[in-house]
Amino acid sequence: PASQIDNIPVVGFYGLHESDLDKVFQLPTTTFIGGNENSLSLREIIKRLENTYCQHIGLEFMFINDVEQCQWIRQKFETPGVMKFTNEEKRTLLARLVRSMRFEDFLARKWSSEKRFGLEGCEVMIPALKTIIDKSSEMGIEYVIMGMPHRGRLNVLANVIRKELEQIFCQFDPKLEAADEGSGDVKYHLGMYHERINRATNKKITLSLMANPSHLEAVDPVVQGKTKAEQFYRGDTAGKKVMSILLHGDAAFAGQGVVYETFHLSDLPSYTTNGTIHVVVNNQIGFTTDPRMARSSPYPTDVARVVNAPIFHVNADDPEAVMYVCSVAAEWRNTFNKDVVVDLVCYRRRGHNEMDEPMFTQPLMYKQIHKQVPVLKKYADKLIADGTVTLQEFEEEIAKYDRICEEAYTRSKDNKILHIKHWLDSPWPGFFNVDGEPKSMSCPPTGISEDLLTHIGNVASSVPVKDFKIHAGLSRILRARLEMTKNRVVDWALAEYMAFGSFLKEGIHVRLSGQDVERGTFSHRHHVLHDQEVDKRTCVPMNHLWEQQAPYTVCNSSLSEYGVLGFELGFAMASPNALVCWEAQFGDFHNTAQCIIDQFISSGQAKWVRHNGIVLLLPHGMEGMGPEHSSARPERFLQMSNDDSDAYPEVGEQFEVSQLYECNWIVVNCSTPANYFHVLRRQILLPFRKPLIILTPKSLLRHPEAKSSFDEMVSGTTFQRVIPENGLAAHAPHEVKRVIFCTGKVYYDLVKERKNQDLEKQVAITRLEQISPFPFDLLKEELEKYPDADLVWCQEEHKNSGYYDYVKPRFRTIVNHTRPIWY
Repeated sequence: PASQIDNIPVVGFYGLHESDLDKVFQLPTTTFIGGNENSLSLREIIKRLENTYCQHIGLEFMFINDVEQCQWIRQKFETPGVMKFTNEEKRTLLARLVRSMRFEDFLARKWSSEKRFGLEGCEVMIPALKTIIDKSSEMGIEYVIMGMPHRGRLNVLANVIRKELEQIFCQFDPKLEAADEGSGDVKYHLGMYHERINRATNKKITLSLMANPSHLEAVDPVVQGKTKAEQFYRGDTAGKKVMSILLHGDAAFAGQGVVYETFHLSDLPSYTTNGTIHVVVNNQIGFTTDPRMARSSPYPTDVARVVNAPIFHVNADDPEAVMYVCSVAAEWRNTFNKDVVVDLVCYRRRGHNEMDEPMFTQPLMYKQIHKQVPVLKKYADKLIADGTVTLQEFEEEIAKYDRICEEAYTRSKDNKILHIKHWLDSPWPGFFNVDGEPKSMSCPPTGISEDLLTHIGNVASSVPVKDFKIHAGLSRILRARLEMTKNRVVDWALAEYMAFGSFLKEGIHVRLSGQDVERGTFSHRHHVLHDQEVDKRTCVPMNHLWEQQAPYTVCNSSLSEYGVLGFELGFAMASPNALVCWEAQFGDFHNTAQCIIDQFISSGQAKWVRHNGIVLLLPHGMEGMGPEHSSARPERFLQMSNDDSDAYPEVGEQFEVSQLYECNWIVVNCSTPANYFHVLRRQILLPFRKPLIILTPKSLLRHPEAKSSFDEMVSGTTFQRVIPENGLAAHAPHEVKRVIFCTGKVYYDLVKERKNQDLEKQVAITRLEQISPFPFDLLKEELEKYPDADLVWCQEEHKNSGYYDYVKPRFRTIVNHTRPIWY
């Protein structure tokens, strides 16, 4: 740009004149442009400020309301001569650019008509990521977890994570067969986990790239959750060992709301990852949409200003400026443990994918792009001109990498089998057999000893901290809990306490997250006690059960569903030995997190062979609260369950467990506290992990009938998939005129009405506790027990929602279509 010095009105704006340009001024202490000098001429001051702020780097940091942080950034960029690189560093940068560029060229030559979402136009991203990783490794980071969209993903796998090239090339082979179970996914969605030595620092580094769906930015909170878990299990409270890097496209970064939700988790105690480095590949176009139509703010990165993250814009055709900015970003994260954004202002050489014609919609932009000299040529010419490398060395570097690619291509022809498990982003060492199969197909009983139940009950009804003043209403609740423990019964809240507490004794971490979960939306849980006299003084009795126990984390989340559910899913991915639960405020609120449910939870195993044991607690029930706050939409979860409604399964001795192993998730609606306790315990005792969807009650939390005795929870007892009728009707089954099948709280309404009408001999009521996978075997016994009765399915929900459409064909399969089941 033309120098501001020629632009006299600007100087005039500050009341200065052209004649002042050679006047020497004392520099204030807030600037670093002087280096060792304390005063400079106005002409030199303007020149140095222009050099810092008006070249290839644009800085946004003045909105940060912290002087120390602003001064730190000023010093990094204003000090004269900071952007000097050694010849060795320049040669490394050139070699990395060669790899980045030639990888894309190689794919373009070999598979000219394949979609690969190439990085052309932003090849500098590869050396940029490597600089961030080198610098972080130097400062002690051992594990980097990354999330990114599809553009440039294969290049990142090859050149940053260092996946074997033949594994990537064989993905392009149309004859490739998937060897594992599952449908697999397109090559530019797959994840990866790899440990290697970092060449720059000679230290071990582990890199993990998360698998993700096409839904842009959906992977952001998942990466943050997994990063938090890895920090948590390592005791890395300050994030000095584990960090996350998120890559974004410019259009999605500005357009997708989950980006904002994720930023708002960045500084919450139970969700912070102690600073994330965001890299935006800003190719100034979103598929065919111009930035002027894609956002209302000047930059795509403006969303980051809400958390006071500094934003570094950099011209991606100046590789040295990019490396410097990335190095400063890594130092910033290490120094202040806060997010930082690097905006790589670049272009997209081809269409949205390689088959797309951009000239239809951006004719002028693409005429300009076709004239643009690739960054590798620009940089190589510069280094050859100043004698850092010779033309011959440059050509040898290119030939060397091309040869590596060709050899890998030849080897890839032998690979006709794709092992999806080679593309796992979160391996669980020691949990499965060597071949990735469960170690057994059985589940031990889920009950626990009476002593344990009593001990947990006593702690749950006490305040284990001295001189702690609790609310009078809470004292009443705790007294009631103590009374129940004495009488050997539990209500819903106490049953949950027993399940969680029993895991902590076994060293299993329990994490419960969601809106207002510490007290519970319905004021029934009270896992965090608050001192009524001292601000911020709290007590979590669950963490005072035993001397040696696993920690219990219960945390009120931000008012977000999409971001927080994604975060908990990521947390659950890191280790199979933790019970991770997300509770919705009301069941119907899960629909704002539908993307995580559809793209990750229900289909994650089929796409990525990835097990996950996350638990969703969804309060459900038609209780006069109006159209919202009532239904958790069980029909949606059931419609997405993969068990076959028309085939009666083969029932062997391990049927219950093998049926769970075959399914994509488990849907239950418990009617008793004991069964809720057992289903939570079963979740961890199973030899594999499946997502568990629990439709939890509201009115049953305080219903006098909804209590369970210790007898249903002691050692040897298990989860009951079906609770059959056990009253008068069961003793004379031939006199029964009608069998009502139901699930959840409606059972209590039915029992009451049956008693009022004096029909206890004529009507049997059987509860279905596990709805999917469907307990064919147990229901068959029930149906055969009442051969002459009408069969009715009863639910509170409308006929087109709830469970009816799911259970009806399965009941018909059991009776071979000989008896109808009515709504």
